[in-house]
Amino acid sequence: MSGLVSVTREGRIATVRFDTGNRANALSQELMRQLTETAQGFHDCPEISAVILTGRDDQFCMGADLKDPDGTAAAKASLSQRRVMLRRGPRMCQAWEDVDALTICAVEGWCVGGGVALATACDLRVAADNSTFYVPEVERGMNMSWGSIPRFVALVGPARTKRIAALCEKIPAPMALDWGLADHVVPAGTAMAKAREIAEAAAALPPTALKSVKQDVNVAALALARATGHRDLEAFALLQQSDDFKEGVSAFLKGRKPDFTGD
Repeated sequence: MSGLVSVTREGRIATVRFDTGNRANALSQELMRQLTETAQGFHDCPEISAVILTGRDDQFCMGADLKDPDGTAAAKASLSQRRVMLRRGPRMCQAWEDVDALTICAVEGWCVGGGVALATACDLRVAADNSTFYVPEVERGMNMSWGSIPRFVALVGPARTKRIAALCEKIPAPMALDWGLADHVVPAGTAMAKAREIAEAAAALPPTALKSVKQDVNVAALALARATGHRDLEAFALLQQSDDFKEGVSAFLKGRKPDFTGD
């Protein structure tokens, strides 16, 4: 894949790395498009048993790129145009959830907002012990969208999901492991090595049986996901027009404390 996403394959294992060249490694509209197309390339790929997804060596992802011109344009577009443009994030996450092979996300450093949405769309998460999961959307005057809430609930339960997505608590790697948000915590700099170990174990198993069980688990865990997650895009489109949304984004970009009014 050209540009921001690279793909390497070795036997039954594929490794996908995204790197914007900036330490924030934020999700621009173009990066989300490339990540979606990359995931879709594995949907009908019987020769691949495991896919590792990772960001930069020093940081996974600081979330959606609020300075991306294409993203800014969405906020100023008509409602009908915005509904189309806002589908890119949820489409990316769904594409990764729908990968037939076992998906393993290797996280170093910060995993924020849309980065958490992407990580939880994968089957397993390996976190470095210096990593932190953080969903600040409410602090920016918006809801957590991209179909993430059902995935969070399936992993950590409703109360902890509220702490993550409503109260915007920062979840360090050890807590993420205790809660079930992460599956393994390893020393900094070794998340990829552990992810590779898991991928090799998956690749040694009968591929069709492995993929069948993965699908069965996802159907059981996320049976009501569409029923409970369908409205988050509409809520985001609505909140995008609120004063609190404008204040939250402005305060973040200017590095000051926001002053929310509820309007």
